[in-house]
Amino acid sequence: MRTIAIILIALVIPPVVGANYETGDEDWRSIEVDTNSWTDGPELEGSPMDYPRAGDAVLAIDVEYKPSHLGSAVEGQIIIELFEEWAPNTTSNMIKNVEEGIYNGIFFHRVIDDFVTQAGDPTCKAVGIYPATSATCGGGGTGTTIDLELNENLSHVDGAIGMARGQDPNSADSQWYIAETEAHGLDPENRDDEGYATFGVVRNGMSHVRAIATVPTTDDPSGEEVVVNPASSAGRPIWEVHISKVEMIGVIPYPDEISNPSTKSFLSTIAGKATLSVISIVVLVIGYLAYDRSRKDEPDAILLDLDND
Repeated sequence: MRTIAIILIALVIPPVVGANYETGDEDWRSIEVDTNSWTDGPELEGSPMDYPRAGDAVLAIDVEYKPSHLGSAVEGQIIIELFEEWAPNTTSNMIKNVEEGIYNGIFFHRVIDDFVTQAGDPTCKAVGIYPATSATCGGGGTGTTIDLELNENLSHVDGAIGMARGQDPNSADSQWYIAETEAHGLDPENRDDEGYATFGVVRNGMSHVRAIATVPTTDDPSGEEVVVNPASSAGRPIWEVHISKVEMIGVIPYPDEISNPSTKSFLSTIAGKATLSVISIVVLVIGYLAYDRSRKDEPDAILLDLDND
């Protein structure tokens, strides 16, 4: 991945600190998502983020975009798991914004191939015909900021979703980005500005994220990787990458209800090892009891064996 020195947002709206939103009793939490169709995920790298966590919130982003100048419009859906236990404040802020519908009808305002795709600015809506939009697009938000929230289990793996912010580490508002590849250069241990916070990961629809990352942009008009500008920082798509809707769709089911093959394989491995351990113990106990009984039934033979030793 290219090394890109970049600030992922510059807010122009005076911030009001604190999300002031509590999650936990929403209707969608009673819906367990079907993970069986999750076949279009990111590349795994042995991170704690690799596998779904039971009970975590799941959201869906419905997108429409043109992958190239002559290409037909593509509609798709990106499914994201939010790690509520590891990033409670950040996920709460995201859920609040989704529930309030501020992301419906906006567009991805910044796309950088081999790095991130950025959206989440409620002022980034086409006014008339795209690309006409609000003058604040790219620097807007809700006016409510949250503190930088880091966790050792979270990093910029392929498909991670993170919070965009300004110079102040505690200036994240509503804008977010999805890593189109691993972007560990944004992790706090690799930076001197406290880094950026991730709070979820793509579980399905990663092919759409990768396609969006390569659409023609204002500073890469062709959309071809061979002429990508290494200093790319604007990245406004020439054709609108539209977000028609973002909604909470449910939660990750618990292990006995998970149908995703990779998840079941992971859980089955653990269960299998535990089962083998129990079987081994049972066999040892039975063997010991049989041996003990033989000692009682044939004391002379046992004594003879001992004498021969």
